[in-house]
Amino acid sequence: MTPPASRAVLAPVTGTPVPGRDGVPPRDGAVAPAVARSNRLRILLLVATTGLVGLVAVGSIMVGAYVVPVGDVLAVLAARVGLTGGTDSLHDAVVWDMRLTRVLLAGAVGAALACSGAAYQGTFRNPLVEPFILGVSAGAAFGAGVSVMVDLPLSMQVMAFVFGMVAVGLTYGLSRVRGERPTVTLILAGVVVGSFFSAIFSLFQYVGTDEQLRRLVFWIMGGFYRATWSDVAVVVPASVLGCLLLWRTGWRMNILSLGDDEARSLGVDPEPLRRRVIVLATALTALAVSVSGIIAWVGLLVPHAARLLVGPDHRFVVPLSATLGAVFVMVCDVVARTIHSGEVPITIITSILGAPYLVYLLRTRSTFLGAQS
Repeated sequence: MTPPASRAVLAPVTGTPVPGRDGVPPRDGAVAPAVARSNRLRILLLVATTGLVGLVAVGSIMVGAYVVPVGDVLAVLAARVGLTGGTDSLHDAVVWDMRLTRVLLAGAVGAALACSGAAYQGTFRNPLVEPFILGVSAGAAFGAGVSVMVDLPLSMQVMAFVFGMVAVGLTYGLSRVRGERPTVTLILAGVVVGSFFSAIFSLFQYVGTDEQLRRLVFWIMGGFYRATWSDVAVVVPASVLGCLLLWRTGWRMNILSLGDDEARSLGVDPEPLRRRVIVLATALTALAVSVSGIIAWVGLLVPHAARLLVGPDHRFVVPLSATLGAVFVMVCDVVARTIHSGEVPITIITSILGAPYLVYLLRTRSTFLGAQS
């Protein structure tokens, strides 16, 4: 008997369902107690990492050129939400006006990029896919650059989304070879598309005015030093909503990762589902890039770490990627603003950590990647 579609789960990123493991019922249809225990442990891990997000956020607010004790941080937050009276004006300015905005924005951007990477990897059935490699980040930054160079009645977020979609569409179309999308071809297509948009973005920097050049350099370097409450009001709710929508499609992504023929046999039409996931993931990436600039490697590094902890089930990989991504980017932001007397672009920190990890994947998964190419 064919297991229900909502419970089919892939083994590796592009594997096949394994009966009796990762939420897949055994062949006789009985639910194995070990599977139930495994799911409970995954849920506990999600709860723990969600709590870790809060702890890291408070720690990030404390750390900086001016250290604020944890008691004063909590006192400022309590006063701002109306639980207590007034607080020290200096602490209030540092905590509320300077650090809390960038911490919230860093967490939202990290969650958005990590969820996007997990969705892309599952949808494209490719363990090396992420927004930066696919050219989505470069396309979104190009769209933001167009809004800087040309006075259009569209916001940076809208332009970033439009050209992020154009970039992933070009990558997806160029990678198709005789009805298939091999790993190497998909990656090369993403490199070509990303390089093209990056080249045009560099041209904008060359011909732009001083004010335009200043704004463009912000996009290409990446960072949260210009975070504002207006950015937080847009990005945080949108990131939470986008991650929740991707999480709701988690079991469908599991089926999609099995292959189109298997998905159809389980009653899922792959193309509409694939387009929906791509639109959601690209929207999250474009939203993140529009406020933080290009931050590389988060969409590749974090989903693999989540998969190592909870297995391949996207019902757990997507939310765990969100919490780990938020923690990762908040920590990198703290390092970026404390490692030097000035502020190091955050993409330097993420690239230093991400590049060796890609080498590790290539060395340890060469057989698997070769089979997909």
